[in-house]
Amino acid sequence: MDIKLTDAERIKILNSDDLYGIMQRILLREDKIDQNREHFWVIGLANNCRILFIELICLGSVNRSIADPMEVFSLALQKRAVQIILCHNHPSGELRASAADKDSTDRLIQVGKIVSTPVLDHLIISDKSFISFMDTGLMDELEMSDKYVPPYKLKERYEKEAARIAEQKRTIDIARQLKSNGVDLQTISDSTGLSMKELESLENDSKLNP
Repeated sequence: MDIKLTDAERIKILNSDDLYGIMQRILLREDKIDQNREHFWVIGLANNCRILFIELICLGSVNRSIADPMEVFSLALQKRAVQIILCHNHPSGELRASAADKDSTDRLIQVGKIVSTPVLDHLIISDKSFISFMDTGLMDELEMSDKYVPPYKLKERYEKEAARIAEQKRTIDIARQLKSNGVDLQTISDSTGLSMKELESLENDSKLNP
């Protein structure tokens, strides 16, 4: 269900407080929303972070809502949202991300990467307050998860990491050769991009010694 927004509500989202102000008002529209059940919304943002739409994706039970990735991203792709924010309420008023909340967010983050529509944040709200996955560090934690990463993406990630390690080894080999030729550390730093601290650490570990 598309949530009708006034022009004043189509604001630019600069932080989680901006969005909560709008979502709190939506939650309190008792004639439109059953507050005793969990509701899951998707907020689509334009390139300038202005709200394009707010869509009610699903109605859940008193303690759970299940968001299907196809439902979450279909409207975002149709309306060319650059990124999305997830939001759902906890009727109990307890503002703590459950294991199911984290798991569904993890899955949607990975789908968002595949369809080039990143998930910026996930808010859990009540009529009194909210928590933000981004503000609490949960988004960073879930970004590191590989539970829902497709095998081909994992392969790309591992190949990229292997290439990075190989490049680092080549850089160290070059630094070692320059050191053996009597080049000073500052010049080696300028030539390889390694910091003086890194070079001094390598030198202390005898990694620059021929």
